[in-house]
Amino acid sequence: MVCGGFACSKNALCALNVVYMLVGLLLIGVAAWGKGLGLVSSIHIIGGVIAVGVFLLLIAVAGLVGAVNHHQVLLFFYMIILGLVFIFQFGISCSCLAINRSKQADVINASWWVMSNSTRHEFERSFDCCGLFNLTTLHLQEDSCTAMCKTRSSTCQMCGEKFLKHSDKALKILGGVGLFFSFTEILGVWLAMRFRNQKDPRANPSAFL
Repeated sequence: MVCGGFACSKNALCALNVVYMLVGLLLIGVAAWGKGLGLVSSIHIIGGVIAVGVFLLLIAVAGLVGAVNHHQVLLFFYMIILGLVFIFQFGISCSCLAINRSKQADVINASWWVMSNSTRHEFERSFDCCGLFNLTTLHLQEDSCTAMCKTRSSTCQMCGEKFLKHSDKALKILGGVGLFFSFTEILGVWLAMRFRNQKDPRANPSAFL
């Protein structure tokens, strides 16, 4: 059996979709684990991670069923959806790798004031900081910061500096991982296209479109 044959293409496509299924289940499991331990209490973050995991799981199931049954329609829609996901993910990954520190500060500043007070206080407790950039004094005067550092000292480190330190590393990791997975999606589109146009040697020749 050559690697470009029908069985090889089928097995490769099945293996790729099994990996996607495991990644989807992992995302759902991590979101549930984080919620159970109280690491993340924001319902929007939990819901977003679970939605991505379910979406990836559904695509993988469709691709796996299409590969096992050599289903022309399922494989066609699998190719289209995976191609759109590649375009979106590739753009996001490149943006994560290209964004500089000043842009990160602008995004953090905009996000900070969109958050509710309870979410801001949760971040302050988690990172042991008060306020954002030059707003530390304001937060201390208002007595709204509940971080532990406030009980130890009259001044606390600003949350913006801690966020920038973590966000720079996180963006590079997310961008690299996203870029890697985007190329596996192109591989999936190519395998699906190749497999869809191949003839099953065990099938009735008149049944092949």
